[in-house]
Amino acid sequence: MKSVRQPATTIVARASAPGLGGVGVIRISGSDTKAIATALLGKIPENRFATKSSFIDESGNPLDHGLALFFLGPASYTGEDTLELHCHGSPVVLDQVLKRVLRLGAGLARPGEFTERAFLNGKLDLAQAESVADLINSQTQAAAKFALRSLSGVFSKEIDDLSRRIETVRVLVEATIDFSDEPVDDLNGDQLRLYITEISEKIRKTLDRSRPGLLLSQGATIVIAGPPNAGKSSLLNAFAGSEKAIVSPHAGTTRDLIEAHIDLGGIPVHMVDTAGLRTSDDDIEAEGVRRARETIEAADLVLCVLDDSDPASSRFELYSEIGRTVKQITVFNKSDLSGRLMGDASDGTNAAVAVSAKNGTGIKQLTEAVRMALGFQGDDEDLILARRRHLNVLEKALGLMDSASALDEPELVAEELRLAHRLLGEITGVFSTEDLLGEIFSSFCIGK
Repeated sequence: MKSVRQPATTIVARASAPGLGGVGVIRISGSDTKAIATALLGKIPENRFATKSSFIDESGNPLDHGLALFFLGPASYTGEDTLELHCHGSPVVLDQVLKRVLRLGAGLARPGEFTERAFLNGKLDLAQAESVADLINSQTQAAAKFALRSLSGVFSKEIDDLSRRIETVRVLVEATIDFSDEPVDDLNGDQLRLYITEISEKIRKTLDRSRPGLLLSQGATIVIAGPPNAGKSSLLNAFAGSEKAIVSPHAGTTRDLIEAHIDLGGIPVHMVDTAGLRTSDDDIEAEGVRRARETIEAADLVLCVLDDSDPASSRFELYSEIGRTVKQITVFNKSDLSGRLMGDASDGTNAAVAVSAKNGTGIKQLTEAVRMALGFQGDDEDLILARRRHLNVLEKALGLMDSASALDEPELVAEELRLAHRLLGEITGVFSTEDLLGEIFSSFCIGK
């Protein structure tokens, strides 16, 4: 069930970004909105019309001139009476108007409180509310596109469908308990397992589409690693399209982590160039190597870069140096010097791409290999922009369904189904706690 927290009567906050701008927006929501509008504007603006207004102080002097938009609840974003004041974008002007509204009795909104009220008033479910923040924070066009799909309810409908299917099977199982002496149509042991297996498969498919969506939401960390002078910094620059890292023919130039944020085929990527992996007597370089290994362990993907023009380069030594606990792609760099054919160089076991970071050839093929390694296939039109908590819930629900399928006692099966149903309800907020709501909405910006 939803939180029962009782919010302050009326809240106010700046809804536009901080700093100077042509227009700044102040948002007000709650039961006192009409009274505040009357005192501040001299009247209640017509519902859903932009009304040219003067924003006046206690003495009737104008603080600013702008537009006022009034939305009569429940047909508003929050489900309450809402007023938006479109002022000139001076921080001084906005501060004066905001303080005036506070003196009229409104309270300053907490981060995410407007969207929290929308959730509590049934305007959005919890997954949709989270997608509001994901849309605001999107770093690529693809991330924005899929956040908007979740906001429209696509993900929520899928979760609701899974919940209904589980609840239907649970009701059938409980019927066999309540009427144990009578046969229940369409249900015996094999049929029950078939129903559960079908639902489990749907959950697995949802998980498969959600995992890459998590990277769209949170971004992927890709580490460029390899021996000194393999062209790692050149590769970072080729991806970034600018000189992020110093390129030198001298081994050991990169001694610290060099980072760049890149839109890699629609995926927001935090790419890290690291010090060349080798034993060094230089304390500074040795510290750089230590940091490189530490960063590799936390990566979503490692690009193992080798100098393809150097006969002494060994991918197997590099694999041993890096370890095989993280996803990897071998990058044969300087292939313009070795004569290797650019593009896919996989051997059937290890993903590999031949490139020339200096000339930019092979980078397109490497980008596609990176996308595939991170779980993106084709146009990915059915991806789900998920959060880590969504994946955790789906994985736990899948475990409960698999457990239910292996059980024989109807009472135990029904309990596993009940728990799985409740878990899925946590995604959309059918079941939620005060702590969960606080954690979600506190990550929002103030004014949203």
